[in-house]
Amino acid sequence: MIRTLLKSLRDFRKAAIVTPIFMMIESVLEILMPTLMAYLIDRGIQNQDMGYVLRMGLVLLGVSLTSLTLAFFAGRFAAVASAGFAKNLRHDMFANVQTLSFSNIDKFSTASIITRLTTDVNNVQNAFQMMLRLAVRAPMMIIFALIFSFRLHQRLSLIFLALIPVLGLGLYLIIRHVHPIFVRVFKRYDKLNSIVSEDLHGIRVVKSFNREDYEIEKFTEVSKSIYEDFLATGKRLALNSPLFQFCLYLSMLLLAWFGAQEIAASGNLAAAGLTTGQLASLIGYAMQILMSLMMLSMVFVMIIISRASIARIYELLEEVSTLQSGEKAITQVQDGSIIFEHVNFSYNKEAEKLVLDDISLRILSGQTIGIIGGTGSSKSSLVQLIPRLYDVNTGRVLVGGIDVREYSLDALRHQVAMVLQKNILFSGSVKDNLRWGDPDATDEQMQAACKAAQADEFIRAMPEGYDSYVEQGGSNLSGGQRQRLCIARALLKNPKILILDDSTSAVDMKTEKDIRDMLTRSIPDTTKIIIAQRVSSVEDADQILVMDDGHLMAAGTHDELLMRSDIYREVYETQTQGGSLHAS
Repeated sequence: MIRTLLKSLRDFRKAAIVTPIFMMIESVLEILMPTLMAYLIDRGIQNQDMGYVLRMGLVLLGVSLTSLTLAFFAGRFAAVASAGFAKNLRHDMFANVQTLSFSNIDKFSTASIITRLTTDVNNVQNAFQMMLRLAVRAPMMIIFALIFSFRLHQRLSLIFLALIPVLGLGLYLIIRHVHPIFVRVFKRYDKLNSIVSEDLHGIRVVKSFNREDYEIEKFTEVSKSIYEDFLATGKRLALNSPLFQFCLYLSMLLLAWFGAQEIAASGNLAAAGLTTGQLASLIGYAMQILMSLMMLSMVFVMIIISRASIARIYELLEEVSTLQSGEKAITQVQDGSIIFEHVNFSYNKEAEKLVLDDISLRILSGQTIGIIGGTGSSKSSLVQLIPRLYDVNTGRVLVGGIDVREYSLDALRHQVAMVLQKNILFSGSVKDNLRWGDPDATDEQMQAACKAAQADEFIRAMPEGYDSYVEQGGSNLSGGQRQRLCIARALLKNPKILILDDSTSAVDMKTEKDIRDMLTRSIPDTTKIIIAQRVSSVEDADQILVMDDGHLMAAGTHDELLMRSDIYREVYETQTQGGSLHAS
């Protein structure tokens, strides 16, 4: 798991390696300081040798300044390495998300992915930075301080060894109780992000139904649960500092007590095997050992916090798309012909009821196909199998005479353009949104596509024409304008198959007819599939499919279906009498 995450270091690996090296040298210099201080006391002050005191003082000053300089650079490199690591980690996670299928994304949920890219990465970044600085320094300080203190006085140094297990046991118990809470709290963060995202996305609905109080109550409930979890972890982690203080003061008391006993029993310091400088040095090493233990405890706390985040990040990084290109992926789509051979499909492979049940049909390249059906008849599910947004359970879908699973996903989706029910536009100019269809499209090509989609007129009426700004989601455009822009964007792909999934429902019937006529003239060789609410939208199609509850009930021309399809005839008669059909 850790090895997988560390692959994201890449160009910041050098900074990550240099940091602990600097910390090691700094640790060695800091370990020397109590010993140097002992020499200054024993050989300089007690002998009243001011020359020695001055020389040793300058040495101590040099060691201190060098140690501080190394600590500064170590901190700087640690910041660079951790920030760079987090940047690469977010990039790698987001890049992997882009490869995932709809099924994979449904498994995690959008809110959970956002939490992993933000909160979880921040936790790992903080833990990584602290580990670079302290995970090497603290153990080295403990080991070398123990070695130097044992050289000074073995019996008194046993005090430190006795207290290390006490502190270690306390930290273990804290970790054991805190980690499960952090696992739970990050799942609640997912829920919180989901509520906020859903509420802001549907703010118009919330206000129109006067449900602000309900949404506030729902948010407050989740926010309170997060507060309670952090309060619980805070109470447990608060034991860390008192535990350290207890060990620190206990060691000082024991050191003073047993040291005094040895001096009293021997008559003086020299007889007890200690000089004044050595006693001061021993106290210094005691402080270094315990401070290092405190640093380690801080590292452990960060590990506790980041442990759950590491697992969640690893899970997203290691997720493999359920949709993969074939071993010898085909990169060229010959034409826009489509064949469904006994296709069964469900979003959940273990579901008892199929979304599509035994669908078989043949569409010739260049044909215009209409699809009619009531709510929940699986019209959208049918067309989503063509660009392989999902894979069939059984059966085959062929495009250009080849199973879609044998194509390169990039090649297949480049030749299949979809305008979905939910028209998504991104913040940026009109041109920026159009160039999603073709990044290299010229102004003339964009204008031609917009004329075909009946969008050129309203774009030119905007303040800055094709350079006008589009708000996120196209909120500053009407529904019909968004639909026409999305159609123009799809046309710029120059696809072999164009799928319009109820994408003209927000335009008037005349504009819709103009769009259909223009598509017939401008892209005659492209296979056009039109899912529509109105029979009038598809009655001129070469073939009309009638869907009902996941079954293909009938297929034929408008006149043929009026004669032999009860469902189609009922829909037609209802609409011609002023009724309406609501599509899924």
